[in-house]
Amino acid sequence: MDGIGGFSSAYAEYVQSQNTAETKLKETLNSTDYAQASEDELLDACKQFEAYFLEQVFKEMEKTVDCLRDENSIDTSNSMLDYFKDNAIQQLAATSTEIQGLGLAQTLYEQMKRNYGL
Repeated sequence: MDGIGGFSSAYAEYVQSQNTAETKLKETLNSTDYAQASEDELLDACKQFEAYFLEQVFKEMEKTVDCLRDENSIDTSNSMLDYFKDNAIQQLAATSTEIQGLGLAQTLYEQMKRNYGL
């Protein structure tokens, strides 16, 4: 049982870190003056937004086909499944944005460059 408890605490830490990351993103967006940002910083922020957007889309898509979850299984194993699934979706979104992307980051970048006169 010690191993399962360790996984549960790891999942709890992951959830807390995600909440902290979301809070940091909001604070950064509210406090950062992108008029002083370099073009690379601006493009990076746009890519991060696109990756976050894709992550949310993937998570909603996953909910529509959630037939793999066994309703009678142990809660701890479900939380570990959620942990690895969330991590995989996050990595897929980041990789998708870096490799090809939707064009959302580029569109945001060009619009922000015009708005900030970069």
